[in-house]
Amino acid sequence: MSTRARPVATRLTTDPLPAAAHSFPGGRRCPGQARRALRQQLRVWCISGELADSAELLVSELVTNAVRAQASAAAEVGVRFVWSGGRLRLEVRDASDELPVMSEAKEDEECGRGLVLVDALASGWGVDRDGTGKTVWAELGGSAAGDTSGPAPGTGPEPLNL
Repeated sequence: MSTRARPVATRLTTDPLPAAAHSFPGGRRCPGQARRALRQQLRVWCISGELADSAELLVSELVTNAVRAQASAAAEVGVRFVWSGGRLRLEVRDASDELPVMSEAKEDEECGRGLVLVDALASGWGVDRDGTGKTVWAELGGSAAGDTSGPAPGTGPEPLNL
């Protein structure tokens, strides 16, 4: 009796996916929910230290801005985290077409420093409009958060949309 050889089955990988997306109801709890989701994802990707700390601060600032920009507290805020090529991209989407504005907060003001922090810590950040809202994104990478030397232009991840 002859037997036929069977092709070797492709082994399934257990590598974590390079992106994770979440949606949260707007409101005062939204930044905390986004930070928890980010911390959980960073653990999956084995990211810690300064990069993780900076990412947590940035996502908190971006989500807070998104919640404040929306007219309705019930409107959802979307977050997406992408890990690719040694770079971490944070995306926050809201339904407002109001663009974020970097301002100089006075010493005694409690608000107004969010985008200054984003600009200082991120290797790059920007806004993508889509007609129904916007996505504000920030990237962290290089040898340390805030390192603007990073990889050569064109070697980082492509812009991603939610």
